[in-house]
Formats: sequence, C-alpha cells, structure tokens
Amino acid sequence: MDAAARNLHGSGPRAVPVTLTLPAEHELLLAEVAARAEAVLLEADAGRWPRWELRAFLDYLHLEVLRHIVDEEWLLFRARHDASEGLRRLREDHLGLRAVIDQLADTAAEGDDSSAEQLSRITRQLVARLKTHIGAEEELLAEEGMPPSTASLGSRPHSWFALTEGPVINLDDLPGPLGVDATLGRLLRLKDGEQVELRASTDPGPVWGRLANHDPGGFGFSYLARGPNQWRVQITRRPAS
Repeated sequence: MDAAARNLHGSGPRAVPVTLTLPAEHELLLAEVAARAEAVLLEADAGRWPRWELRAFLDYLHLEVLRHIVDEEWLLFRARHDASEGLRRLREDHLGLRAVIDQLADTAAEGDDSSAEQLSRITRQLVARLKTHIGAEEELLAEEGMPPSTASLGSRPHSWFALTEGPVINLDDLPGPLGVDATLGRLLRLKDGEQVELRASTDPGPVWGRLANHDPGGFGFSYLARGPNQWRVQITRRPAS
C-alpha cells in the first residue's frame, strides 16, 4: 500500500496532531461549546428564535460533548479505582450534563419565540455547568498526575468536527479508521438533497462502499476528478421514496 492509501486507510504522514493532555482537550471542547452557545444567545437575548444556531449547538453537544463523556468514563475513569468516591461524583455530573442537554433539545423541539428566554437560561446554565464540571474533573484526576487526552488513548480528536461539517471533506486530514468513521457519521446526517464533496490523494471508493452498504440506494455518488494526484467525489443524499 502506498503512502496515499495509508493516509486514507491507516496512519499516514498528514495525520492530525493529537493533543497530549486532558486540559488541552478540555480547552478546545469548551471553546467550541462557548462559540456555539454565544451564537444562540445573541439571537435568543434579542427575542429571536435561533433556528440554525441552535441546530449547530445541539449537533456539537450530541456529537462531541456526549461522546467525550462516554470516552472519559471508558478510557480514563475505569483505570482510577482508588478514587471511586470522586469518580462517582463525576459520573453524577455527567448524568446532570446529559439531562441539561436533553432539556435544551426539548426546548428546541418546542421552538417558538415565546420560549427564547427559557432557551437563553438553559444555554447559560449548560455552559456554566460544563465549566464547573471540567474544573472539578481536572482537579481530581490531577491528584495522580494529569492523564493524557482521550484522543491520545484512541478517541477521535475533537479538532476533526470542524473538518467534517463543511461542504468539502478532505480525507487526507482524517486518516485511518477513525477518520472514515467521522466522515461516515457526517454523510449519514445529510438532509434530503444535501451534497458533500470528498477529496483525497487516493480513490475514496472504500468510503462510498461502506456508505452504500449502510444505506443502499440512499445516496448518489459521482466522480468529479479521478486522480492521479487528487480524487474528488460528490455525495448526494437522495430524497426518501
């Protein structure tokens, strides 16, 4: 397998750098949450319903924050049996964060201008709670030396979220099986008629094969360029019949 193929299917030379410490990973996560929350609050505080901003915020909470919680409990907490009481409190905090995210999603489902004030309150509560929890978590886990980031232990890097959310996904920036999984997750969330272009230095056909196997007939696939240095493929979500 040449270098380009390794880049799509394995660990290639253009692998995204992984943050080495949990605080660095938390800092990125909080910054992304804060930016999306601010966009929601700007609209909600003006009495407008932030339809698109709220969708982007909830997408990030569901796809990154909740995944991070699961990864922490699986990759970090299970190795710290001597801090069982502290970890119990952290797990309870995780349940509380899930509950607030669910409350925010319920408010979004109601979706009208009369609930903009409630939306603003829940959003601020969520951001504050997440910051407090992360501070307590880092303090407890640092007692035995700060652990590495979840990405360093095998989780998907949080920096990849932005790389998959636009109209173009460069597969060379998302190497290996985790990169393919991140790409498939994005493609499976496409709305009817929505399109995404895949770019890579090798044929992205294997990604298409997995997508077609998951949802036969649900997507259209067409080559825009067939190498030799760059491959471009357009993926289109077909309307449900």
